[in-house]
Amino acid sequence: MSTLTARPLHQFELNTLSHVPDVYAWSALNDLPYGDDVVPVVDLESPDAVGLIGRACEEWGAFQITGHGIPLHLLDRVEAQTRRLFSLPTAQKLKAARGPGRLSGYGLANTSSFYSNIFWSEGFTIVGSPHDDARKLWPEDHEEHCCVMEEYNRLIKDLSGRLLRWMMLAMGLHDEDMDWAGLLSKADPVLQLNYYPVCPEPDRAIGIAHHTDSSFITILYQSSGESGLQLVHREDAAGPARWVTVPPRRGALVVNVGDLCEIVFNGRIRSVMHRAIVNRTQTRISVAFFCGPPPEFNVAPMEKLIGPNERPAYPAMSWPEFLSLKRKLYNKTLEYLRSPEQEAEDHKNTSETTNQ
Repeated sequence: MSTLTARPLHQFELNTLSHVPDVYAWSALNDLPYGDDVVPVVDLESPDAVGLIGRACEEWGAFQITGHGIPLHLLDRVEAQTRRLFSLPTAQKLKAARGPGRLSGYGLANTSSFYSNIFWSEGFTIVGSPHDDARKLWPEDHEEHCCVMEEYNRLIKDLSGRLLRWMMLAMGLHDEDMDWAGLLSKADPVLQLNYYPVCPEPDRAIGIAHHTDSSFITILYQSSGESGLQLVHREDAAGPARWVTVPPRRGALVVNVGDLCEIVFNGRIRSVMHRAIVNRTQTRISVAFFCGPPPEFNVAPMEKLIGPNERPAYPAMSWPEFLSLKRKLYNKTLEYLRSPEQEAEDHKNTSETTNQ
């Protein structure tokens, strides 16, 4: 995750504006053409689920899932609690603002620090337990919010482990090649709540700008109604790289492949570039679960996916080292790690170590 800039959390009350101020205006929203492709939908109860997940990962880096086992009534409660949080007065939300060195709390999207203009959105991050920040928002009435978020965290974390296992099986690997349950049990769950107010000029603003996620995978719930999530479908036989909208489906969740999966699976699947757009008629919310590793995780391709005469597509590094690199290079991180310049640097470091 990136560090936030020093800009104020709120320059304007977005819901009150009749135009988009210059600091919120974006000029490069149509950098790619738009496609009408349909993002794959995988029923996890299907006997073909593993193969369908593998194909979607390789061709798209994203897919929607049904049959995931998370009750619809819980998704409705998660949405209700998210809307309840963002409907609070600004002064109340700022009581739980993310301070320096903190990952949890209310503030701008973490990716905002890479851009000079501001996103048309608000965010709230829950790392681990929601209780401390919830008490700041609702000193006398926070238990329901905490119970809902903790239950959702528990179920979505279990779901993320199952999905990663199936992705591994789709790559021709076996259960013993990676203990996902043991790995994820050591990591703090991260929920990102996003709020996108109605926008008077949606063709001039962006909810969250294009980026890939650093995590293994991101599991996203998006509210019904207006579409907001868009992802890049890479160039293929059907056409050039293009933006594709992922419409919300009642009860479905979206799975995005992150940078870590691209590295761990040695480039067999690619992390997906995505963004959130805004609209002029309906407020949207989304809830993202970032499935990441514990701090001691070694970020490196799995050996079984490296051929006998092949080099790893990516160098090995620690999780903190990877995050540090991404804070510097942002969307160009994986491109840099695949580059000849990085290979030369690795060779230099190896030679220096051997000669010591």
